[in-house]
Amino acid sequence: MPALLRPVLTAFGLACLLSAASLQLSGAAFAQAKQQPAPGQQAAPAEQRAPALKQIALTDKQLDGVLAAQKDMDAITEKLPENTAPDQKVMAQLEDVAKKHGFASFDDYNNVVDNIGLVIGGFDPATKKYVGPEAVIKTQIAQVKADKKMPAKDKKEALDELNQALKTAPLQVENKGNIDLVAKYYDRLLAALGDEQN
Repeated sequence: MPALLRPVLTAFGLACLLSAASLQLSGAAFAQAKQQPAPGQQAAPAEQRAPALKQIALTDKQLDGVLAAQKDMDAITEKLPENTAPDQKVMAQLEDVAKKHGFASFDDYNNVVDNIGLVIGGFDPATKKYVGPEAVIKTQIAQVKADKKMPAKDKKEALDELNQALKTAPLQVENKGNIDLVAKYYDRLLAALGDEQN
């Protein structure tokens, strides 16, 4: 997916949906880390921060809609050149796809994806159980440290990012029922949305 489209599609969700084959960095924690300053730093001006996530109670219908819409969404976004913001025509197409699959708008679709991503960011991909984003990040730190094949520069960069994410308090899932619902759809969600991260 083009890099400039990612912020348009979602501030949290797609960044949180990581495939099991990737490094599996917790996007929720990174999105949170990028919008909140580290201790001792000043906050970025409001126009530079990602918008706050509006947490909602997810439904089966919404998750089915996201899964059904993904093929159509991918067909539109895959045609966009890298580092190019979508124009009004593309945004209208994305809006139409969202409405076709039962969402009030593309923003409504994004909010559902963001809420899914918030929950998935706390799942241990090995056990497919919700353990929270902090535990996922700690596991990832251990995996990166143990990786003998990763170049030293890449390892340092990954560890720096993970440690920064760990220092930032991740968003907590307000609607605990979302955890069980996302768990029910976990494999299908990763199959449909996880490739976005590779």
